[in-house]
Amino acid sequence: MSRTTRQIQIGDVKIGGGAPVSVQSMTNTDTRDSAATLAQIGRLTDAGCEIVRCAVPDVPAAESLAAICAGSAIPVIADIHFDYRLALKAVESGVAGLRINPGNIGERWKVQEVVRACAEKRLPIRIGVNAGSLEKDLLRKYGHPGAEAMAESALGHIRILEELNYDQIKVSLKASDIRRTVEAYRLLAAQVDYPLHIGITEAGTRFSGTVKSAVGLGVLLYEGVGDTLRVSLTGDPVEEVRVGFEILKSLGLRERGPVFISCPTCGRCQIDLIETAEEVETRLSGLPVPLTIAVMGCVVNGPGEAREADLGIAGGKGQGLLFRRGEIVRKVPQAELADALVEEAERMAAERQRS
Repeated sequence: MSRTTRQIQIGDVKIGGGAPVSVQSMTNTDTRDSAATLAQIGRLTDAGCEIVRCAVPDVPAAESLAAICAGSAIPVIADIHFDYRLALKAVESGVAGLRINPGNIGERWKVQEVVRACAEKRLPIRIGVNAGSLEKDLLRKYGHPGAEAMAESALGHIRILEELNYDQIKVSLKASDIRRTVEAYRLLAAQVDYPLHIGITEAGTRFSGTVKSAVGLGVLLYEGVGDTLRVSLTGDPVEEVRVGFEILKSLGLRERGPVFISCPTCGRCQIDLIETAEEVETRLSGLPVPLTIAVMGCVVNGPGEAREADLGIAGGKGQGLLFRRGEIVRKVPQAELADALVEEAERMAAERQRS
Protein backbone atom coordinates (compact mmCIF):
# COMPACT_ATOMS: atom_id res chain seq x y z
CA MET A 1 0.00 0.00 0.00
CA SER A 2 1.07 3.60 -0.45
CA ARG A 3 -0.10 7.03 0.61
CA THR A 4 0.35 10.09 -1.58
CA THR A 5 1.67 13.04 0.38
CA ARG A 6 3.01 16.49 -0.23
CA GLN A 7 6.78 16.78 -0.19
CA ILE A 8 8.81 19.02 2.09
CA GLN A 9 12.55 19.36 2.47
CA ILE A 10 14.63 19.47 5.64
CA GLY A 11 18.08 20.62 4.66
CA ASP A 12 18.92 18.34 1.76
CA VAL A 13 16.58 15.54 2.90
CA LYS A 14 13.27 15.19 1.07
CA ILE A 15 10.30 14.03 3.15
CA GLY A 16 7.14 12.62 1.59
CA GLY A 17 6.06 12.78 -2.04
CA GLY A 18 7.62 9.42 -2.85
CA ALA A 19 10.98 10.09 -1.17
CA PRO A 20 12.56 7.21 0.78
CA VAL A 21 11.48 6.96 4.42
CA SER A 22 14.20 8.78 6.35
CA VAL A 23 15.62 7.84 9.74
CA GLN A 24 15.89 10.43 12.52
CA SER A 25 17.13 10.51 16.08
CA MET A 26 17.42 13.01 18.93
CA THR A 27 20.49 13.95 20.92
CA ASN A 28 20.41 13.30 24.66
CA THR A 29 23.35 15.57 25.45
CA ASP A 30 22.96 19.01 26.99
CA THR A 31 22.38 21.19 23.92
CA ARG A 32 24.20 24.03 25.68
CA ASP A 33 27.33 21.88 25.40
CA SER A 34 27.91 22.21 21.68
CA ALA A 35 31.07 20.08 21.66
CA ALA A 36 29.39 17.10 23.34
CA THR A 37 26.31 17.49 21.14
CA LEU A 38 28.36 17.63 17.95
CA ALA A 39 30.34 14.57 19.03
CA GLN A 40 27.10 12.64 19.45
CA ILE A 41 25.74 13.93 16.14
CA GLY A 42 28.94 12.66 14.51
CA ARG A 43 28.33 9.18 15.89
CA LEU A 44 24.71 9.32 14.76
CA THR A 45 25.77 10.41 11.29
CA ASP A 46 28.24 7.54 11.04
CA ALA A 47 25.39 5.15 11.95
CA GLY A 48 23.29 6.52 9.06
CA CYS A 49 21.11 9.08 10.84
CA GLU A 50 19.72 11.53 8.28
CA ILE A 51 18.07 14.19 10.48
CA VAL A 52 18.79 15.00 14.13
CA ARG A 53 16.69 16.87 16.69
CA CYS A 54 17.97 18.82 19.68
CA ALA A 55 16.01 19.92 22.73
CA VAL A 56 15.99 23.69 23.24
CA PRO A 57 14.79 24.39 26.80
CA ASP A 58 16.31 27.85 27.23
CA VAL A 59 18.14 30.75 25.57
CA PRO A 60 21.70 29.37 26.05
CA ALA A 61 20.61 26.15 24.31
CA ALA A 62 19.11 28.15 21.43
CA GLU A 63 22.31 30.17 21.11
CA SER A 64 24.40 26.99 21.11
CA LEU A 65 22.53 25.84 18.01
CA ALA A 66 24.60 28.15 15.81
CA ALA A 67 27.77 26.14 16.44
CA ILE A 68 25.87 22.85 16.32
CA CYS A 69 24.24 23.61 12.97
CA ALA A 70 27.53 24.85 11.53
CA GLY A 71 29.35 21.69 12.60
CA SER A 72 26.69 19.08 11.81
CA ALA A 73 26.86 17.08 8.60
CA ILE A 74 23.10 16.40 8.77
CA PRO A 75 20.11 18.76 9.17
CA VAL A 76 19.36 19.87 12.73
CA ILE A 77 15.80 20.37 14.01
CA ALA A 78 15.08 22.42 17.13
CA ASP A 79 12.57 20.99 19.60
CA ILE A 80 10.67 23.95 21.09
CA HIS A 81 7.89 24.20 23.65
CA PHE A 82 6.02 27.20 25.07
CA ASP A 83 8.45 30.05 24.34
CA TYR A 84 8.17 31.50 20.82
CA ARG A 85 11.40 33.46 21.37
CA LEU A 86 13.36 30.20 21.51
CA ALA A 87 11.92 29.26 18.12
CA LEU A 88 12.96 32.60 16.64
CA LYS A 89 16.47 32.25 18.07
CA ALA A 90 16.71 28.69 16.70
CA VAL A 91 15.76 29.88 13.21
CA GLU A 92 18.33 32.66 13.50
CA SER A 93 20.93 30.05 14.55
CA GLY A 94 20.49 28.12 11.32
CA VAL A 95 18.28 25.11 12.10
CA ALA A 96 16.73 23.21 9.21
CA GLY A 97 13.30 22.97 10.84
CA LEU A 98 11.28 23.26 14.03
CA ARG A 99 9.28 20.83 16.13
CA ILE A 100 6.56 22.77 17.93
CA ASN A 101 2.93 22.60 18.93
CA PRO A 102 1.39 25.87 17.71
CA GLY A 103 -1.24 25.54 20.42
CA ASN A 104 1.26 25.77 23.28
CA ILE A 105 3.27 28.65 21.83
CA GLY A 106 0.71 31.12 23.16
CA GLU A 107 -1.19 34.00 21.57
CA ARG A 108 -1.80 33.98 17.84
CA TRP A 109 0.69 36.81 17.21
CA LYS A 110 3.47 34.67 18.70
CA VAL A 111 2.66 31.82 16.32
CA GLN A 112 2.58 34.34 13.48
CA GLU A 113 6.07 35.50 14.37
CA VAL A 114 7.38 31.94 14.30
CA VAL A 115 5.65 31.19 10.99
CA ARG A 116 6.97 34.42 9.49
CA ALA A 117 10.54 33.52 10.46
CA CYS A 118 10.15 30.00 9.04
CA ALA A 119 8.53 31.28 5.84
CA GLU A 120 11.48 33.56 5.11
CA LYS A 121 13.77 30.52 5.01
CA ARG A 122 11.10 28.00 3.97
CA LEU A 123 11.77 25.88 7.04
CA PRO A 124 9.35 23.02 7.76
CA ILE A 125 7.45 22.88 11.03
CA ARG A 126 6.66 19.54 12.64
CA ILE A 127 3.50 19.52 14.66
CA GLY A 128 4.29 17.03 17.41
CA VAL A 129 1.24 15.63 19.19
CA ASN A 130 1.97 13.45 22.20
CA ALA A 131 -0.64 11.54 24.21
CA GLY A 132 1.06 12.65 27.41
CA SER A 133 0.55 16.37 26.77
CA LEU A 134 -2.83 16.79 25.07
CA GLU A 135 -4.88 19.95 25.54
CA LYS A 136 -7.09 19.99 28.61
CA ASP A 137 -10.27 20.70 26.62
CA LEU A 138 -9.71 17.54 24.56
CA LEU A 139 -9.12 15.48 27.69
CA ARG A 140 -12.42 16.80 29.10
CA LYS A 141 -14.19 16.05 25.84
CA TYR A 142 -12.91 12.50 25.38
CA GLY A 143 -12.11 11.55 28.97
CA HIS A 144 -8.69 10.15 28.06
CA PRO A 145 -5.89 10.75 25.48
CA GLY A 146 -7.17 8.27 22.89
CA ALA A 147 -6.60 8.12 19.15
CA GLU A 148 -9.56 10.38 18.35
CA ALA A 149 -8.35 13.05 20.77
CA MET A 150 -4.83 12.87 19.33
CA ALA A 151 -6.07 13.21 15.75
CA GLU A 152 -8.32 16.14 16.70
CA SER A 153 -5.39 17.83 18.43
CA ALA A 154 -3.26 17.49 15.31
CA LEU A 155 -6.03 18.86 13.09
CA GLY A 156 -6.40 21.85 15.41
CA HIS A 157 -2.69 22.64 15.23
CA ILE A 158 -2.70 22.15 11.44
CA ARG A 159 -5.62 24.58 11.16
CA ILE A 160 -3.63 27.27 12.99
CA LEU A 161 -0.80 27.05 10.45
CA GLU A 162 -3.14 26.77 7.46
CA GLU A 163 -4.96 29.93 8.56
CA LEU A 164 -1.56 31.60 8.41
CA ASN A 165 -1.12 30.24 4.85
CA TYR A 166 1.74 27.97 5.85
CA ASP A 167 1.95 24.50 4.34
CA GLN A 168 5.52 23.38 5.06
CA ILE A 169 4.18 20.96 7.64
CA LYS A 170 4.78 17.45 8.84
CA VAL A 171 2.90 15.84 11.70
CA SER A 172 3.46 13.21 14.37
CA LEU A 173 0.97 11.61 16.77
CA LYS A 174 2.85 9.55 19.32
CA ALA A 175 1.82 7.46 22.29
CA SER A 176 3.59 4.73 24.24
CA ASP A 177 0.70 2.38 23.40
CA ILE A 178 0.95 0.71 19.98
CA ARG A 179 -2.76 0.35 19.24
CA ARG A 180 -3.53 3.95 20.14
CA THR A 181 -0.62 5.26 18.08
CA VAL A 182 -1.48 3.21 15.01
CA GLU A 183 -5.14 4.19 15.14
CA ALA A 184 -4.31 7.88 15.57
CA TYR A 185 -2.06 7.83 12.50
CA ARG A 186 -4.71 5.99 10.50
CA LEU A 187 -7.33 8.60 11.44
CA LEU A 188 -5.12 11.52 10.49
CA ALA A 189 -3.74 9.92 7.32
CA ALA A 190 -7.29 9.61 6.01
CA GLN A 191 -7.89 13.35 6.45
CA VAL A 192 -4.70 15.17 5.42
CA ASP A 193 -1.94 14.73 2.87
CA TYR A 194 0.89 16.18 4.92
CA PRO A 195 3.91 13.92 5.41
CA LEU A 196 3.89 12.02 8.69
CA HIS A 197 6.73 11.49 11.14
CA ILE A 198 6.05 8.17 12.87
CA GLY A 199 7.23 6.66 16.14
CA ILE A 200 6.16 4.95 19.35
CA THR A 201 7.09 7.44 22.05
CA GLU A 202 8.67 6.37 25.33
CA ALA A 203 8.89 2.89 23.82
CA GLY A 204 11.26 1.66 26.51
CA THR A 205 14.73 0.23 26.87
CA ARG A 206 16.79 -1.25 24.06
CA PHE A 207 15.04 -4.64 24.17
CA SER A 208 11.42 -3.78 24.92
CA GLY A 209 11.55 -0.52 22.97
CA THR A 210 12.89 -2.24 19.89
CA VAL A 211 10.09 -4.81 19.98
CA LYS A 212 7.34 -2.20 20.46
CA SER A 213 8.77 0.06 17.78
CA ALA A 214 9.18 -2.76 15.27
CA VAL A 215 5.57 -3.87 15.77
CA GLY A 216 4.00 -0.40 15.71
CA LEU A 217 6.10 1.11 12.94
CA GLY A 218 5.98 -2.11 10.96
CA VAL A 219 2.17 -2.01 10.87
CA LEU A 220 2.11 1.64 9.77
CA LEU A 221 4.83 1.29 7.16
CA TYR A 222 3.23 -1.84 5.71
CA GLU A 223 0.04 0.19 5.28
CA GLY A 224 1.97 2.96 3.52
CA VAL A 225 1.77 5.40 6.46
CA GLY A 226 5.01 7.14 7.42
CA ASP A 227 7.48 9.35 5.58
CA THR A 228 10.17 9.69 8.25
CA LEU A 229 10.65 7.91 11.58
CA ARG A 230 12.35 7.88 14.92
CA VAL A 231 12.72 4.84 17.15
CA SER A 232 12.56 6.13 20.75
CA LEU A 233 14.80 4.10 23.06
CA THR A 234 16.07 4.71 26.57
CA GLY A 235 19.80 4.60 25.92
CA ASP A 236 22.36 5.44 23.27
CA PRO A 237 20.55 7.18 20.37
CA VAL A 238 22.87 5.42 17.91
CA GLU A 239 20.82 2.29 18.65
CA GLU A 240 17.69 4.16 17.54
CA VAL A 241 19.24 4.66 14.11
CA ARG A 242 20.32 1.05 13.80
CA VAL A 243 16.89 -0.24 14.76
CA GLY A 244 15.18 2.25 12.45
CA PHE A 245 17.12 1.03 9.45
CA GLU A 246 16.57 -2.61 10.38
CA ILE A 247 12.81 -2.00 10.42
CA LEU A 248 12.93 -0.35 7.00
CA LYS A 249 15.24 -3.02 5.59
CA SER A 250 12.95 -5.79 6.82
CA LEU A 251 10.11 -4.30 4.75
CA GLY A 252 12.27 -3.68 1.69
CA LEU A 253 11.90 0.11 2.07
CA ARG A 254 15.58 1.01 2.47
CA GLU A 255 18.96 -0.53 1.87
CA ARG A 256 21.84 0.20 4.21
CA GLY A 257 24.52 -2.21 5.19
CA PRO A 258 24.16 -5.98 5.50
CA VAL A 259 20.97 -7.97 5.93
CA PHE A 260 21.76 -10.79 8.36
CA ILE A 261 20.08 -14.20 8.27
CA SER A 262 20.84 -16.69 11.01
CA CYS A 263 19.07 -19.75 12.29
CA PRO A 264 17.81 -20.02 15.89
CA THR A 265 19.85 -23.22 16.37
CA CYS A 266 18.58 -26.58 17.55
CA GLY A 267 19.93 -29.97 18.59
CA ARG A 268 21.26 -30.60 15.07
CA CYS A 269 23.73 -27.69 15.29
CA GLN A 270 27.31 -28.87 15.83
CA ILE A 271 29.14 -25.54 15.86
CA ASP A 272 28.96 -22.56 18.22
CA LEU A 273 26.65 -20.67 15.89
CA ILE A 274 25.41 -18.11 18.41
CA GLU A 275 28.87 -16.74 19.10
CA THR A 276 29.79 -16.80 15.41
CA ALA A 277 26.60 -15.00 14.32
CA GLU A 278 26.97 -12.30 16.97
CA GLU A 279 30.62 -11.72 16.10
CA VAL A 280 29.91 -11.48 12.37
CA GLU A 281 27.02 -9.05 12.89
CA THR A 282 29.07 -6.85 15.23
CA ARG A 283 32.11 -6.72 12.97
CA LEU A 284 30.11 -6.02 9.80
CA SER A 285 27.47 -3.68 11.25
CA GLY A 286 29.21 -0.62 9.80
CA LEU A 287 29.62 -2.06 6.30
CA PRO A 288 28.04 0.53 3.96
CA VAL A 289 27.22 -1.87 1.13
CA PRO A 290 23.94 -3.86 1.25
CA LEU A 291 24.90 -7.53 1.36
CA THR A 292 22.77 -10.50 2.42
CA ILE A 293 24.78 -12.65 4.81
CA ALA A 294 23.56 -15.99 6.14
CA VAL A 295 24.98 -17.72 9.19
CA MET A 296 23.37 -21.16 9.33
CA GLY A 297 23.98 -24.07 11.65
CA CYS A 298 23.03 -27.40 10.05
CA VAL A 299 22.40 -29.32 6.85
CA VAL A 300 18.58 -28.96 6.84
CA ASN A 301 18.07 -25.31 5.85
CA GLY A 302 21.67 -24.15 5.99
CA PRO A 303 22.91 -24.90 2.46
CA GLY A 304 19.76 -23.49 0.85
CA GLU A 305 19.83 -20.23 2.80
CA ALA A 306 23.59 -19.86 2.35
CA ARG A 307 23.28 -20.38 -1.43
CA GLU A 308 20.56 -17.72 -1.74
CA ALA A 309 22.60 -15.13 0.19
CA ASP A 310 25.47 -13.09 -1.20
CA LEU A 311 27.65 -14.79 1.37
CA GLY A 312 26.94 -17.52 3.86
CA ILE A 313 28.12 -20.39 5.96
CA ALA A 314 26.37 -23.71 6.53
CA GLY A 315 27.61 -25.48 9.64
CA GLY A 316 28.73 -29.07 9.89
CA LYS A 317 30.56 -30.93 12.65
CA GLY A 318 33.14 -28.46 13.98
CA GLN A 319 33.35 -26.74 10.61
CA GLY A 320 31.26 -25.01 7.97
CA LEU A 321 30.96 -24.52 4.24
CA LEU A 322 31.62 -20.98 3.02
CA PHE A 323 29.32 -19.91 0.16
CA ARG A 324 29.77 -16.94 -2.18
CA ARG A 325 26.91 -16.12 -4.57
CA GLY A 326 25.59 -19.67 -4.36
CA GLU A 327 28.90 -21.43 -4.91
CA ILE A 328 30.91 -23.31 -2.30
CA VAL A 329 34.22 -21.54 -1.76
CA ARG A 330 35.79 -23.91 0.78
CA LYS A 331 35.43 -25.73 4.08
CA VAL A 332 36.41 -23.64 7.10
CA PRO A 333 37.17 -24.86 10.66
CA GLN A 334 34.79 -23.50 13.30
CA ALA A 335 37.47 -21.31 14.89
CA GLU A 336 38.00 -19.51 11.57
CA LEU A 337 34.39 -19.15 10.39
CA ALA A 338 33.82 -15.58 11.58
CA ASP A 339 37.12 -14.35 10.19
CA ALA A 340 36.52 -16.06 6.85
CA LEU A 341 33.03 -14.61 6.48
CA VAL A 342 34.09 -11.09 7.50
CA GLU A 343 37.08 -11.10 5.15
CA GLU A 344 34.93 -12.32 2.25
CA ALA A 345 32.27 -9.71 3.01
CA GLU A 346 34.80 -6.88 3.09
CA ARG A 347 36.27 -8.10 -0.20
CA MET A 348 32.83 -8.25 -1.84
CA ALA A 349 31.92 -4.82 -0.52
CA ALA A 350 35.11 -3.34 -1.94
CA GLU A 351 34.34 -4.92 -5.31
CA ARG A 352 30.84 -3.44 -5.36
CA GLN A 353 32.09 0.01 -4.41
CA ARG A 354 34.60 -0.07 -7.28
CA SER A 355 32.01 -1.18 -9.84
